[in-house]
Amino acid sequence: MNILVLNSGSSSLKYKLFAAEEEVVLAFGVVERIGMSGGPGKITHQIQDNEKYEVEDDIPNHQKALRMVLELLIDPKWGVLQDLGEINGVGHRVLHGGEYFKASVLITEEDIASMEKLKELGPLHMPANIMGIKACEEIMPGTPQVAVFDTAFHQTMPRKAFLYALPYEMYEQHRVRRYGFHGTSHRYVSGQAAKILGRPLNSLKMITAHLGNGSSLAAIDGGKVVDTSMGLTPLEGMVMGTRSGDLDPAIVPFIGAKLKLTPEEADDYLNKKSGFLGMTGYSDMRDIQRERKAGNSRAQEAYQLFIYRITKYIGAYFVALKGLDVLAFTAGIGENDWLTREDICHELEFLGVKMNYAKNKNLRGQDAILSHPESKVTVMLIPTNEELVIVRDTLDLIGK
Repeated sequence: MNILVLNSGSSSLKYKLFAAEEEVVLAFGVVERIGMSGGPGKITHQIQDNEKYEVEDDIPNHQKALRMVLELLIDPKWGVLQDLGEINGVGHRVLHGGEYFKASVLITEEDIASMEKLKELGPLHMPANIMGIKACEEIMPGTPQVAVFDTAFHQTMPRKAFLYALPYEMYEQHRVRRYGFHGTSHRYVSGQAAKILGRPLNSLKMITAHLGNGSSLAAIDGGKVVDTSMGLTPLEGMVMGTRSGDLDPAIVPFIGAKLKLTPEEADDYLNKKSGFLGMTGYSDMRDIQRERKAGNSRAQEAYQLFIYRITKYIGAYFVALKGLDVLAFTAGIGENDWLTREDICHELEFLGVKMNYAKNKNLRGQDAILSHPESKVTVMLIPTNEELVIVRDTLDLIGK
């Protein structure tokens, strides 16, 4: 069976076509600048390791973007299918499931109506996610579609972990609570860690560290999340590429008054102009590391804050879990920046963490155990594969 995985952003559409049972990627690509002025849109398409196909065009909406993708998948030269009937299902990455969705679902009209109600919790991503689903309905009628929610894996959190100390009607009437994100990544990494170790997932106390331009940690006990660092939105928690992470809530009106910002502008300030970017002028960890080596004191401070925030959360989650068996690193920074992994683990030596520092320096982007055998905590490197989780869920649900 062939499964098409879609990740619809506000102005982009990422896609991968899988031979599902074999879990092999047949083709992949991205459509960029959808519905944007100031220049044409662009699609970049590739079949496995072959050369890339790129073309610019006017791409006013997600329907046009999806049509371009589907045309390429059946193109005599750049395609891998004879016709669209060979696509047996579509799996969508959906940002927010709220309290409606605790697992992936075979999409119905009722599900779409529930997703519409969640737009206010994900105003940038949810409209685009829904547009992607509706575009498939229009262009590929009758093809089963599955929604895999970024928040669903975290729905096992106890109330003491997800409630905020606000007037209770904010939760009852408006569902203001911690939801957590990157759930598909945390789910994949925790399952893969157990598989590599040859141990049942339900026997492990684990912290998964998804460290990238957006970063989050999850405390997982026996395969179930008991706490996670992101909150109502992805702004809470770690210092990130352009997000502030945790801060005193009183800072928001203070900044608004000083800079004469509307609430929307203040939200933009904290989400897109803060974090590494606000502190240093650079949002990418590779630039931060380069600037640190060059003696940039702001880059050094931002990096130290990043490491401190992560290790502080790990310490808190050690308490929440009442012990720790596995610490697993993933995502762009976690998979590729050996120095960040080293500095984090150095700070955790008091917990019995013993990193094999020589081995750590030589590894990036591959499954590996990074700790010494005598370490009380097994430290692992596991490249995330959210698309594979979506494929597996889609295959399972359309099979049922």
